Amino acid sequence: MLMNIEKRIDDLIIIINKLNYEYHTLDNPSVSDQEYDRYVQELLELETQYPHFLRLDSPTQKQNYKTLESFKKTTHENLMLSLANVFNENELKEFDNRIRKEFDNPKYMCELKIDGLAVSLKYKKGILVSGATRGDGLIGEDITHNIKTIKDIPHKLNCEIDIDVRGEIYMSKKTFAEINKKRSENNEELFQNPRNAASGSVRQLDSNIAASRKLETFIYQLVNPKNLNINSHDDSLKFVKRVGLKVNTNMKLVNSIDEVIEYINYWTKKRLSLEYEIDGIVIKINDIEQQDKLGFTSKHPKWAVAYKFPAEKVITKLINIVFTVGRTGQITPNAVLEPVRVAGSTIRKATLHNEDFIHQKNIQIGDMIFIRKAGDIIPEVVGVAKISEYGKKEKFKMITYCPICHSKLIRKENQADYFCVNSNCDARKIESLIHFASRKAMNIEGLGEQVIENFYNLGFLKSFVDIYRLHNRKKELMNIEGFGEKSINNLLEAIENSKNQSLEKLIFGLGIKQVGEKTAKNLAKEYKTIDNLIRAEDTQLLAIEDIGNIIAQNIIDYFSNENNIKMIDELKKNGLNMTHKGFNNIEKKNLFNDKTFVITGTLNKYSRNDIEKEIELFGGKVTNLITKQTDVLIVGNNPGSKYDKAKALNVEIWNENTYINNIQKDNY
Repeated sequence: MLMNIEKRIDDLIIIINKLNYEYHTLDNPSVSDQEYDRYVQELLELETQYPHFLRLDSPTQKQNYKTLESFKKTTHENLMLSLANVFNENELKEFDNRIRKEFDNPKYMCELKIDGLAVSLKYKKGILVSGATRGDGLIGEDITHNIKTIKDIPHKLNCEIDIDVRGEIYMSKKTFAEINKKRSENNEELFQNPRNAASGSVRQLDSNIAASRKLETFIYQLVNPKNLNINSHDDSLKFVKRVGLKVNTNMKLVNSIDEVIEYINYWTKKRLSLEYEIDGIVIKINDIEQQDKLGFTSKHPKWAVAYKFPAEKVITKLINIVFTVGRTGQITPNAVLEPVRVAGSTIRKATLHNEDFIHQKNIQIGDMIFIRKAGDIIPEVVGVAKISEYGKKEKFKMITYCPICHSKLIRKENQADYFCVNSNCDARKIESLIHFASRKAMNIEGLGEQVIENFYNLGFLKSFVDIYRLHNRKKELMNIEGFGEKSINNLLEAIENSKNQSLEKLIFGLGIKQVGEKTAKNLAKEYKTIDNLIRAEDTQLLAIEDIGNIIAQNIIDYFSNENNIKMIDELKKNGLNMTHKGFNNIEKKNLFNDKTFVITGTLNKYSRNDIEKEIELFGGKVTNLITKQTDVLIVGNNPGSKYDKAKALNVEIWNENTYINNIQKDNY
């Protein structure tokens, strides 16, 4: 039971990180806000109930949003954190109770939560000098060139003052409709919703594109207001307005949580009348001193929350239920819907999870069903709206044979899902190949889902090894429609580059049952080579962090399979790296053991991601905040306030050269 809980936590972390990347980095979410929030709530509940399974890299503990490589990176001098979400009156009152344990009769500022892209603006002597996205809260993307095209962001304030402000860039409903009309006339893909349109517009390399999109902005925070002798959030917004920045006038200062709820109820009814999209209400303690005393978690301020509106529902007809097969053999029923427009997207399919879900909701083919309107591609099926008044009804019946290979399906006791256990099932093989080539595994750019499926059906790909033989089929590949010499060369280069991936990427890519990304890293660190791992015994495996009886047995079973060993031998012959990079010098394995690092400023010789990985490989850990427990601060260009705080706390400070000298020493 506990192992199933641990696996569910691991799975939820993988899902949420993927969804964060889609939403914040790609501006292309694949699920509704409601479904995302459901995953986060489930993870929070499991972590609260089973704290010994809490992972430091959990998205509930830190932000995992990635910046785009095409933009210059910038460091926020003050962390730009997101808000914790609440979803109902009870959770609002719980927030209020936590505040009242610290302060009597707190006042709250209620503000509309604009559905756009968060931005940080910096002014020096009243002149706009930079604009950046939130990114991961510490490192954002420099979008100054596009910020300067937004008409209601002044290039010069009314006074010569140094300030940082935070705000939301958005696109009005009217502008969104006009742009999509033009895109339709030009046979271009339509934007899903105003939020994605605004975010995509501001993250363009060509500022002319951003300028043409008529973006707008509201400022909602003055950073470090006490530096200007401002002691309330209310006064800080008045100041921001006086110096020439635009704030939303629909905010309200209230005296109790009951007044907060009244404000929420009012705007829940009135939000459709606004000229822009909002997806909730932000509630903040008004007193700045109280905000400072409450402080922050690693991810959220403790003095503010965002109330999320319940997702709207739309009705459509369930035309059919079809089944898909995952790489583990899991069978998923999917709803085929009568196409319906949901917040800018035409929805045709949605997951139905499993047999139990369908029976619990009493869903039948031909029913009119509720789906939640949250403005995304894949909606959540809520249940039956009403019995269809026309057409033939068909009661759902779970299939008993795999829809692809026709093998008998298995449903284990106490499990909700059915599985195809035929390892030679075409669908499972295709999904396994997709997983192997994915970004978190071998990271073969250009070998995506559709390409793999096409190559599989044409007989070019049947196994992992076939990927590394594709160079022998170059002429055949170039005859496939849509593939030219350049695209094939790029693909073959990406395949060649993937041979150099570290061992943990290969282990994860192999798809050993229940071996996730973190477990793969732990195995690679411990065993260092694939041959050592192949010879591992269960007692050794059980001593490794996060590995229990079931995962240990899965690993042993995988490497006991003669076909798997033959496949690994073939991958070796094709030149794949089979060792854990970073431990070529075994004596340095514990170089930074028990050392805590913080990194600030722009590095020249390392990317932020690479230096963090290297520190972890040498036994250290990296955090975002300077504390008394910090051992070393690594500084780059423009280090900001972390440098001053490190000096005040007598934290050891290194630049990049100091760091490189230390890792090149025989002993630390």
